[in-house]
Amino acid sequence: MSDAVAPRSALRFLPLALFALLALVFLVRLFAGDASRIPSALIGKPAPVFDLPALEGLAGVPGFATRDLRKGHVSLVNVFASWCGPCRQEHAVLMAISANEALKAKGVELYGLSYKDETANALNFLETGGNPFARVGVDPAGRTAIDFGVYGVPETFVIKGDGTIAYKFVGPLTPSAVATTLIPEIEKAMASDGATR
Repeated sequence: MSDAVAPRSALRFLPLALFALLALVFLVRLFAGDASRIPSALIGKPAPVFDLPALEGLAGVPGFATRDLRKGHVSLVNVFASWCGPCRQEHAVLMAISANEALKAKGVELYGLSYKDETANALNFLETGGNPFARVGVDPAGRTAIDFGVYGVPETFVIKGDGTIAYKFVGPLTPSAVATTLIPEIEKAMASDGATR
């Protein structure tokens, strides 16, 4: 009888062992690789067709559309929302990008895509922290963001001068990420389509 009990008691621990194994696999996958390098099926493809209205109340800042991404200069499209904590963290970095004279001299423009946000909240966010964007398009239903393949906010896209998506950065930009990742990707986009000035 004791011989039959031993295998049964060992079987009791099988679910726990399986759970521990799965947890280990998930933990390894969680820390494997850079989350900002999530692949996008749209890299190398034209930006989706869209025409977003301006953020009401943000004086002198127009909305933007696909045609604005096809004007022969590299564009950055930052998907943001006032309710997004990481968007608030990266805002000072976006302000620095918009003030970067070297990027301005190369014709790089920064556009904002206001994702599923209330007009008053988005306006307050940009008026309080400053507006880094040359254009701000409002996407209240998130349809354009879906067409861009957005996983969540914030995300930043590097768009070549012909409107082709060259790179996608997932998560909040940091000064380090701008220096080591974003600027090299902008330079690659300019070199590949001759958008340098």
